[in-house]
Amino acid sequence: MSHEVIALLMFASMMLLLLTGQRFFGVIGFVAASFALMLWGTGGEEMPFNASFVLFNWYPMLTLPLFIYMGYMLSESGIADDLYKMFHVWFGPVPGGLAIGTILLMVVIAAMNGLSVAGMAIGASIALPELLRRGYDKVMVTGVIQAGSSLGILIPPSVVLVLYGLIARQPMGQLWLAGVFPGLLLASLFIAYVAIRCYLQPNLGPVLPADERKVSWRERIRLLGAGIIPFLIFFSMTGLFLMGKTSLVESSAVGAAGATLAAIFRRKLTWKVLEDTVRKTLGISCMFLWIILAALCFGAVFDGLGAVHGLRYLFLEKWGLDPWTVLIMMQISYLLMGTFLDDTAMLVIVAPLYVPIVIALGFDPVWYGVLYTITCQIAYMTPPFGYNLFLMRAMAPPEITLSDIYKSIVPFVLVMIIGLAIVMIFPQIALWLPNQYYGR
Repeated sequence: MSHEVIALLMFASMMLLLLTGQRFFGVIGFVAASFALMLWGTGGEEMPFNASFVLFNWYPMLTLPLFIYMGYMLSESGIADDLYKMFHVWFGPVPGGLAIGTILLMVVIAAMNGLSVAGMAIGASIALPELLRRGYDKVMVTGVIQAGSSLGILIPPSVVLVLYGLIARQPMGQLWLAGVFPGLLLASLFIAYVAIRCYLQPNLGPVLPADERKVSWRERIRLLGAGIIPFLIFFSMTGLFLMGKTSLVESSAVGAAGATLAAIFRRKLTWKVLEDTVRKTLGISCMFLWIILAALCFGAVFDGLGAVHGLRYLFLEKWGLDPWTVLIMMQISYLLMGTFLDDTAMLVIVAPLYVPIVIALGFDPVWYGVLYTITCQIAYMTPPFGYNLFLMRAMAPPEITLSDIYKSIVPFVLVMIIGLAIVMIFPQIALWLPNQYYGR
């Protein structure tokens, strides 16, 4: 049996087992271990076993729980409430200003958390009721919150980029820096879309009433203080890292400690906040640990099969495709898989295949990690399977229907595809910062 047929059997077995409803990491790990035993006998057990210890001995894995802890501590302690008040006052007089402020709030939350779920929870619970109460179009603001929260998986400290770095074996420091400008680019495109649309259709995003705009400059300056603590944490974390004072792991520890100190300083650190933060951090970290473990086992068997070389031969030699056509096909495959798989599932399935091909084609794997993450953002918002769609449906008020949620994502998905194309055409948007810092 050829290696290509065995690879197809592995994928078919995995997809079939997924239909049983079993946990994803269990399916991936079972398929990897089973095929290792069938292909190489008892000696095959060494492959997933060794891959497991690669994970447990990998020091950068410590960044994962520390970044997750930092984000949950800041969100559970209520710091985001004050941030929204600040954006409310400063952007309310502008058409669509509260929606623009909501996107900026999501950028700040993304820089504190690294996951989209925190931004979604904060946006749906804090921003959405205020936007609806002030007469904002429910379809537009639903899309604003879903799109804005997706920035959490691109702007550092992005947990998805950390996962990509671990599974694809790429330097996480470079990936961390590579996500900065693409994340800000997407946020700028979202803001431009909202501003232009509300300028053309003022009824979609009315300005604040005159009585609510009567805020003294002293009060406005005081409200700016709400943003000082999150920015101090973020810039101390990234600043120490960029100055070479701390490693990436140490920077994540600085962020976690800073978030705890901020909660103490604001007298928000209660036993309930601490317990909720630790429980959520433990749950998310363990889930990701099992997923990465299964992915490394799956990748080890694929490496042993040589299936990657078979695909490279198929694309480049047999079909004669040029590198950019192969790359575009990869991104299209992500978009298709994103309709029924989540980001970690896609990463586990294709990273062992795609990353070696990307390197062989002469593309930068760090840049490709950013492309993958942007595609994941799109997958978060595409039906029928989309985390943000499910979360919004669970948290939205009754007046927002499922039809509203699906309609709301259409323009933002198009904007994100434009952003993806821009980063593909101009790789330096992602690579300039890591190249400057690491002197590549």
